Amino acid sequence: MKKTKIEWCDSTWNPVTGCLHGCEYCYARAMAKRFPAVYPNGFEPMFYKDRLNQFDNCKGRNIFVCSMGDLFGDFIPDEWIEKVLDKCEQNQQHNYLFLTKNPERYWDILMGFRLPENAWLGTTVTGKTGKFKDLPRAEAVNTFISVEPLLNDIPDSEFEGMPKWVIIGAETGRRKSKVIPKKEWIDKIVKNCRENNVPVFMKNSLIPIIGEENMLREFPKSLQRKERNDGSNARC
Repeated sequence: MKKTKIEWCDSTWNPVTGCLHGCEYCYARAMAKRFPAVYPNGFEPMFYKDRLNQFDNCKGRNIFVCSMGDLFGDFIPDEWIEKVLDKCEQNQQHNYLFLTKNPERYWDILMGFRLPENAWLGTTVTGKTGKFKDLPRAEAVNTFISVEPLLNDIPDSEFEGMPKWVIIGAETGRRKSKVIPKKEWIDKIVKNCRENNVPVFMKNSLIPIIGEENMLREFPKSLQRKERNDGSNARC
């Protein structure tokens, strides 16, 4: 686990890496290719048992789980997921944020494993792929949408089954066909969130489009950043 430049979390944790979705805009795949010494198997799915204990006895924080892969992809064995969720259950001082392009598998996990109360289940919606209604709609389940990268206008009709949090970001990097989202696309997402009392977090990639004065950096109450007095012997 390490600190991160990702604005909406405190740390990343990668006991599983790799993904087979093949998204052309994927930053993680590019990073794996750039650092072959760290990722000797490229972006093939890998499980690292030695990373499971990286945050034991740490003070509570918001952790993005598997930022370098998709833990809930169809290509990930159930036993890998179970080991990660078991470790989350053992360290309940943290919030765990999961993000997948395969939200259908969340239903399998909800049916087969005990989901920690401090887990947040997220999926990616770009305006070209993914839908808000793809996430589980159980009131007891924390859900969020990452609209990143925003590649197209999202029709009002798509805002069905609103989650408890929405993150918005533009595509970064130097991809030849890189998409710069329009301000009105962003405004529409914010409008629908406001109508449903859903907090919005805008990533810094939106500043050139909407201006710093219009940036929203909101968190749900349980994710608001503050040190938890969890009584742990914090070493990280």
